[in-house]
Amino acid sequence: MIRIGRKKLWASFFCFAALFFLLVTLQVVLELGKSERKIHVSSLQDGSLKLEKPQKHAYQFFNKQELYSDTRRVLNTDRYPILIWWSPLTGETGRLGQCGKNVCFFTIKRSYQHNHMTKAFLFYGTDFNIDSLPLPRKRHHDWALFHEESPKNNYKLFHEPTITLFNHTATFSRHSHLPLTTQYLEGIEAIKSLSYMVPLEKKNILRKRLAPLVYVQSDCDPPSDRDSYVRELMRYIQVDSYGECLHNRDLPQHLQNPASMDDGSFYSILAQYKFILAFENAVCEDYITEKLWRPLKLGVVPVYYGSPSVMDWLPSNKSAIFVTRFSHPRELAHYIKALDTNDQEYEAYLQWKLEGAISNQRLLAALQERKWGVQDITQDNYIDVFECMVCNRVWENIRRQEKGLSPRRWNAQINHLSCPKPETFLFSSPHIRWASLREMWIPSFEQSKKEARALRKLVERNTNFTVREFWALVFKE
Repeated sequence: MIRIGRKKLWASFFCFAALFFLLVTLQVVLELGKSERKIHVSSLQDGSLKLEKPQKHAYQFFNKQELYSDTRRVLNTDRYPILIWWSPLTGETGRLGQCGKNVCFFTIKRSYQHNHMTKAFLFYGTDFNIDSLPLPRKRHHDWALFHEESPKNNYKLFHEPTITLFNHTATFSRHSHLPLTTQYLEGIEAIKSLSYMVPLEKKNILRKRLAPLVYVQSDCDPPSDRDSYVRELMRYIQVDSYGECLHNRDLPQHLQNPASMDDGSFYSILAQYKFILAFENAVCEDYITEKLWRPLKLGVVPVYYGSPSVMDWLPSNKSAIFVTRFSHPRELAHYIKALDTNDQEYEAYLQWKLEGAISNQRLLAALQERKWGVQDITQDNYIDVFECMVCNRVWENIRRQEKGLSPRRWNAQINHLSCPKPETFLFSSPHIRWASLREMWIPSFEQSKKEARALRKLVERNTNFTVREFWALVFKE
């Protein structure tokens, strides 16, 4: 009887505990539900919005159920300008986004093209296609380009006839309306951090089994022709190459997936080296990627080839070695070998990091003033900020029109997205296959100029055109 009584007591206790846990869980869910409702539609009839809770991000969003059930009524108020992602980047079929005091409706639905409230078309450069453009283009239709990639993704955008079709830009160029030059750098603390840095004494010991230089690329033979240079460099100095390009050394099995390039274990392997070959896939002003920032974070000296303006963005005047300052890879190899045996000269390239001193005021200002973050959920991302830039400009012209003023016109310039013709390195190679591959980019660049001119003519005609018409005009030149 005593045992039965104890069992009943324990059963009652567990029932009470389970009930208490359920009540607490329900309360948490209810509170989370409240916090997720960023905008409450108080009166869809008159189009007014009641903002329940201010938010750090550029947008405050409708609850999804409210959005999809009330979109038509919201748009029928004629209160919110419509911005269409013509080449979808966000994948959202409809969303009201708040940008400061302004609200715009963002969508990927092309059915809104002829809606009288449609004010702007947003394009993602990599997916910019000539087979279907929002034509005819009305005077109040702005075109906005978001393109953070290199020219190899869509060469025709990098010529004046095409880039100047756009009103608003967000590109890697410092001259664009929303510069994305530092898109691969989280912040100053990321490059000042010593968390991965390996002491020079240990690096010198590791040199017994590691080359002085490391190269990690799997996108082979891009427009910069970097593999030709590294192949020639390998004739004069040892290089460990872990990627598919010029591969001669294997990563551990768990790091061979491309997704592991930001893995801490991968960083630890690279940090053991003295020098990293940091070669971009294209040579363009301000086109700077993780190729540069990664070695700076790890405490390894980057041997850099890419943006001619890279000096404007480095943490100090002596934090990288520039390939272009050497007449031949043989000369670069000689310099690397000299630094490898001279600790004092080598550490001069790392002094800025050891002291935590960033002397480049341009870099400091760019990171401080940018309105977006990198891998930081407390900040807007650059797509958010791009959308809001266009939204706010659309609203500026709406208010100017209400005052009887002419609309303000923004226009992209050639320096918002521009790269020179690719050039090959003139090193003799016994592999004809390599030569033919790298020279592919020059004909591609030349044809893209014809494509840009043809596209300009057809868009200025301001009527829909077919792909056949486009290519006929390209090859007519």
